[in-house]
Amino acid sequence: MAFATYPSLSGRVAFITGGASGIGETFVEAFHAQGCKVAFVDLQADAGEALAAKLGDGAWFRRCDVTDAAALQAAIKDAAAALGPITVLINNVANDTRHPAAETTPDAWRRGLAVNLDPCFIAAVAVHPMMQAAGGGSIVNVSSINALLGPADLATYVAAKGAINSLSKTLAREWGADRIRVNALSPGWVVTPRQLELWLTPEAEAEWSKLVALKDRIQPRDIANAALFLAADDSRMMTGQNMVVDAGRT
Repeated sequence: MAFATYPSLSGRVAFITGGASGIGETFVEAFHAQGCKVAFVDLQADAGEALAAKLGDGAWFRRCDVTDAAALQAAIKDAAAALGPITVLINNVANDTRHPAAETTPDAWRRGLAVNLDPCFIAAVAVHPMMQAAGGGSIVNVSSINALLGPADLATYVAAKGAINSLSKTLAREWGADRIRVNALSPGWVVTPRQLELWLTPEAEAEWSKLVALKDRIQPRDIANAALFLAADDSRMMTGQNMVVDAGRT
């Protein structure tokens, strides 16, 4: 397939959380291919370093635990020093490990929000002055259709994703005068190695197929294509929205 090229993205600096594998890796590759300078963070040091080496010039990686607010803020500051002011932020990092609600301890609840929700806010606030000084920017917060569907055993994850949708709206309103756009992006069941290993069994996929309008698998590139559009000037009048890419599930 031939996908769109966005001239407005060329030369911009994008920062992506959770960029070493899965959908995040595809985000990194897709933005770099558009001519962006791409900084990304992840806990997976080997995978992140290998991806940065493969992409070469314009790729910057740091191992970072995004639940450590100071470490995330430092990574954003250092990435900007290395590549230039960040005007595209993709808040992608997440952990969708299943836990029955009744078995979720207060500590587990807090840890879940610390990885699935807190980094969106911390990173957005950190890039805000750069985007403000640059005359605008685009923040894409990766949510999930699970915030709309509310499946079992994902209470922390679903709560975080619902909060991300609301956070995107309030930041869009607050920062609109600075031409900073903030949108949520909600994927359906994307076929990644993690999903195939843990949950996307043939039986589960057959059930999913009954619920969607489009029967093809949702691939990471489908989500990256939506993120490119939301980051580019082509969507310049879109903010505070939740773009759903789910093959017609919801």
